[in-house]
Amino acid sequence: MIDVGDKAVSRRSATASAHCRMNADTARAVRGNSLRKGDVLQVARLAAIGAAKRTDELIPLCHSIPLDSVQVAFAWLEPELLEIQVTAVATGKTGVEMEAMVGASLAALTVYDMCKSSDREMVVENVQLLHKVGGVRGEFQRANFQRNED
Repeated sequence: MIDVGDKAVSRRSATASAHCRMNADTARAVRGNSLRKGDVLQVARLAAIGAAKRTDELIPLCHSIPLDSVQVAFAWLEPELLEIQVTAVATGKTGVEMEAMVGASLAALTVYDMCKSSDREMVVENVQLLHKVGGVRGEFQRANFQRNED
């Protein structure tokens, strides 16, 4: 594991996203909260937060980071394409990109799990870092990044 002992403490944040592409019936059921397993988006939100908090247990050599906050937003980019954005914030010596990406990934996998009985062709795709601030390397922003507000 990289030694971050001499790094300065600073406020850091990262936003990552993942997409779930599903059929029209499944998308309507998710929007209408009518799936048998329950409220897909709320369960996915809890999964994202829990995953972000436990990233160091899932990714070898990741530092344990006490998170200040984890925010989860959902947006329908197309009638059958759900985008999940996760923003992780911490004050510390190392970045939170992995926490945001693990959160977005687990939220998308949770959507898949809750919808798989009605949509075997659902696809989880485009897990990516959208934006990050803080640390020695400064800010990164993917072209066309827009923060989702749900």
